[in-house]
Parts: sequence; C-alpha cells; structure tokens
Amino acid sequence: MRIGIDLGGTKIEAVVLDANGAELRRQRVATPRSDYDATLKAIVGLVRQLEREIGAEASVGVGHPGAISPATGLVKNANSTWLNGRALAEDLPRLLSRPIRFANDANCFALSEAIDGAAAGAGVVFGVIIGTGTGGGVVVDGRILTGPNAIAGEWGHNPLPWPTQDEWPGRRCYCGRTGCIETFLSGPGLAADYESSGGAPSTGREVAARAEAGEPLADACLERYVDRMARALASVINVLDPDVIVLGGGLSNVDRIYSRVPERWTPFVFSDRVTTRVVRPAFGDSSGVRGAAWLWSG
Repeated sequence: MRIGIDLGGTKIEAVVLDANGAELRRQRVATPRSDYDATLKAIVGLVRQLEREIGAEASVGVGHPGAISPATGLVKNANSTWLNGRALAEDLPRLLSRPIRFANDANCFALSEAIDGAAAGAGVVFGVIIGTGTGGGVVVDGRILTGPNAIAGEWGHNPLPWPTQDEWPGRRCYCGRTGCIETFLSGPGLAADYESSGGAPSTGREVAARAEAGEPLADACLERYVDRMARALASVINVLDPDVIVLGGGLSNVDRIYSRVPERWTPFVFSDRVTTRVVRPAFGDSSGVRGAAWLWSG
C-alpha cells in the first residue's frame, strides 16, 4: 500500500491507496504555517495514524511546494517560504525511519492525472495548478520530468508573454522579479487585478463567481485573465508541445477557461493547428495527494 502526503500552504492531506489506486483512507490537518518543526511533526503524525488504521507499514511519497535542490539537498523555490533552505528530504526519512520519495506538488498533480486521470494514456502531459500560486509539472510516458535543476514545468516564474502596455513591468513577485505569470494567473493575482480596477477586496474565487453572476467589473477582469492564460499556455505549447494540459487548483473550476482559452491561444502558437487539449482534472483537489502516493509506482 502507498501513502501520499500533499504538503500545502494551508493544509496537509494524506491518503492511502491500494495497489490498484483505490482510496482506502484519507486524513487532513491544518498546516502549521511558518513552523518547520511543527510541519514535520504533523506529517509524521498523519503517517502513523493511517498506518495504525490499515494495520501495515506503507510506502510514503510527499508532494510539496518548490523543489529539492540537486546542488544542496535543501528545499528551494517554495512559496511556503518556511520550507526554503530546510533539509526536508533528510529530516522526514529520519523521523519515519524509511526511504521517502519527494516531488513538487504540481508534478504530483500531473502524475496523478497522467496515470489514471483525465490525461491517462497521453504521452506528454502538462499539469497546472492555479490557486495560491501558479505551479506546473511535466509527465512524459508516465514519468515525472524533473530536469537537472529540478525546475521542469516552472512556467509561473517566467514573465507573462506578449505583454500589453499596461501589463508591463507588472507587480512584484515573491521571487523578487516583476511581471511573473504567477502574479497574473494565481488567485491572488486575479484578486489584485479586481481591486486595482476598483473592486472591493476579494479572493480570486469570489471574483470568478461574481463574473459568472454577471457583474461587469468582475467579468472584465475574468476576460483579461482568460486572455493572459491563453498567452501563457501558448508559450508552453511552443516549447513542450504537450498532448494534454490539465488544470487544477481553485481557479480551475472557471468554466470559460475551457471554452475560450483554446480559442485565444491559436495566434500565439507557432503551428498551423493546435490539437493540444485543455481539460479538467478527473480527481479534482485529490490529484496532488494521489500523485504523491503514485511516486512509488515504479
């Protein structure tokens, strides 16, 4: 049996899968934000609780923000910044007394959908998480593509492509640069656009809901969001040419993304046709934690 851990900024979720991918148990706790030691303790507690319930020791895979640096072995690039510079890949195996596999959370999301989800059977899958941040992961023939720098798929920290005059240089990103895709396409990015246009402080999901309800200001913001998403994904298609793009995270529930983004990306894709599909995830918010469990699939 396999245990998957999804280490998020607000919650830590754990799942137990059997050999066929059927879910046996699920548990979640709030993430102890800004407290690394308490985060480790919470993960250990979840694993031990689930193993008591199933009566067996299981393999453990962890999906987390950022990446484990091949140079230092420490976490880098995590928007849950209290993880950065920490030896997560050493500390957690020591506490649990077993090998553990780690991967970026967006990679886990992409892996889940590529193995038995919305992109099952596709050769090249690009998984996108549009929520608090804007993560990306690449799976080729059922295996995560990590890259020598452990940053494959990190499209969110490229500048928004083909920017309009009012989009440049853009807002400052937590990474230290301005104009990153993440500052436009994350939930906070959509909310910031709404507020700067005169709207009340809101979340990205609230802005999308208001747009779907017909509020003109929110609708204009969501139209800009769709256009920016189309340009951002066109740049991915130009480099990676995936068979399927799967969207996850809170903003992946916006219906018009699936109808309008493919209509708008065509002028920016360097091809006479675009057959790449953009789809909803089969497992929704569960994909990340399932993908973490599937890190032990081979």
